[in-house]
Amino acid sequence: MRRLLAGLLLFAASWLGARQPNVVVLLADDAGWGDYSFNGNRQVSTSHIDAIAKAGANFDRFFVQPVCSPTRSEFLTGRYHRRLGVYGVSTGQERMNLDEKTFADSFKAAGYVTGIFGKWHNGSQWPYHPLARGFDTFWGYTSGHWGEYFDAPLEHNGVMKPSKGYIVDVLTDKALQFIERNQAKPFLCYVPFTTPHSPFSVPPEDWKRFKDMPVTQSATVAKDEEPDATRCVLAMLENQDRNVGRILRKLQELNLEDDTIVAYFSDNGPNTARWNGGMKGKKGMTDEGGVRSPLFIRWPGKIAAGTQVKPIAGVIDLAPTLHALAGVKRVGDKRLDGRDLSPLLHKGSDADWAPRHLFQTWGNSVSVRTQTHRLDHAGNLFDLTADPGQTTPIQAKQPELAKELSAEVAAWRKEMGIAANVSGKGKAKGATGPGNAVDPRPLGVGYREFPMTMLPARDGEPRGEMRRSAKAPNSSYFVHWTKPTDTAVWNVEVVNAGTYVVTLDYACPPADVGSTLELSFEGTLLKGKVTEAWNPPLITDQDVVPRDGHGESLMKTFRSMTLGEIRLEPGKGELRLRATDIPGRTVMELRRVTLTLK
Repeated sequence: MRRLLAGLLLFAASWLGARQPNVVVLLADDAGWGDYSFNGNRQVSTSHIDAIAKAGANFDRFFVQPVCSPTRSEFLTGRYHRRLGVYGVSTGQERMNLDEKTFADSFKAAGYVTGIFGKWHNGSQWPYHPLARGFDTFWGYTSGHWGEYFDAPLEHNGVMKPSKGYIVDVLTDKALQFIERNQAKPFLCYVPFTTPHSPFSVPPEDWKRFKDMPVTQSATVAKDEEPDATRCVLAMLENQDRNVGRILRKLQELNLEDDTIVAYFSDNGPNTARWNGGMKGKKGMTDEGGVRSPLFIRWPGKIAAGTQVKPIAGVIDLAPTLHALAGVKRVGDKRLDGRDLSPLLHKGSDADWAPRHLFQTWGNSVSVRTQTHRLDHAGNLFDLTADPGQTTPIQAKQPELAKELSAEVAAWRKEMGIAANVSGKGKAKGATGPGNAVDPRPLGVGYREFPMTMLPARDGEPRGEMRRSAKAPNSSYFVHWTKPTDTAVWNVEVVNAGTYVVTLDYACPPADVGSTLELSFEGTLLKGKVTEAWNPPLITDQDVVPRDGHGESLMKTFRSMTLGEIRLEPGKGELRLRATDIPGRTVMELRRVTLTLK
């Protein structure tokens, strides 16, 4: 009866004018091209993800950027990330310029309900926040990665909330609720999964299947592989695949399957050395293995099952393609770098498609891909049809092509404002990231439409002997706060005058309670004391592979304390937090400062 009713509704829609299709975008974090059974990995079963490819289109050569936030910004806009102001992955470097528009802006303007459930990674404070970039609802985290994968504190529309369970399962639950709630309207549901980004934490039932599994397909550079990291990644992918299956089943249960475009891809190459089809490179590298991703797109009745797309394509193409497929008018008038791929989706490799070149960059490293060749960051030319592992440079055999592509790279560097690679060599591994210097663009405070501003440690700068809890800023907190000269500093712009409630997320052992704190901004001071101890243990039982060697902090549960209220006037400057009196050994460990406009 239910299917009959759905059929009648679809028949009526054909007379009244069919509604625009829903769009579901699923994005893996740090999965390589070779992490899927569809692409030949025999150690894992990704049947639900594979089903998207089998029921729709599989792109044979799809390219992203070497790291997370550049890829995500290009996906959102259809423009190369260096045009957008995105040049790093933390400390504010991941933010898109405010004059850029996202495809979510377009879909929202067209009447879609828009939601994101997972990792944003393109700015934390308003107006860089996802709710300012076209999304109506946000559940997840705005940083580059998250330190807690079980019972994680997560943000919901600007407010931190507790959760219960494994982070991928929890955020999939939120996405399913969004789909259920908005089934009668056209919706855009963006699910940027947490996994398989480190830390290597996975539910026990998933780890149990993999912890003793022999690794039978090795990394291109086998000596660099950590078997337990590989096992955990595969367990994470099977967990993610199960959650993809839950989303696909929900669309089927609600009779939305034929009315929904589903796309799946990853944001860069694999985050560890593991099997990747023999390609050279991994995350952070501009070689083939660092930038090739799966792209599977399904739309029953509109994209033929089993379509294989041979022409090269890139993440810059997804925004214009989604606009075209859904019939949504684009908001914004900046020139796109990407192409509309819909002709390839309708006609596959038989479409009339002009040759093109795609550029990948990280820091000062740039490579360029043609349909058949790649010029790497050091100026070496490779024929990837004959030599997919980039083992034998051929610029001596094809000097004209090498010269042509080198000139294109030089012109692209100039256009994007990337310094010339004078040596022509770059770093040995092709990765020259920009480091963790704090971005000079200020963090906005006091927007009335978004009165709560979180200032996490990752967006601030520790001065004196204060430091971060780990090398990777994204999920770190400030530690070693022992002297009056130690200061936590955020570069901010107060937008509206008013009284702000100041809270701190902190940890402090009983013996150290009593420090006097001083928060200052442009001559205005707020003083307060640490009056209560909060000394939780480090969380050490979540990981199946110790996180020490992968740059993340061991985490703990932080508690909020109210420091007081401060009157702030509009202006730019440094917001500084220091201790003027320290009776104990340390002041506290500090995860974030939050300013809320009353």
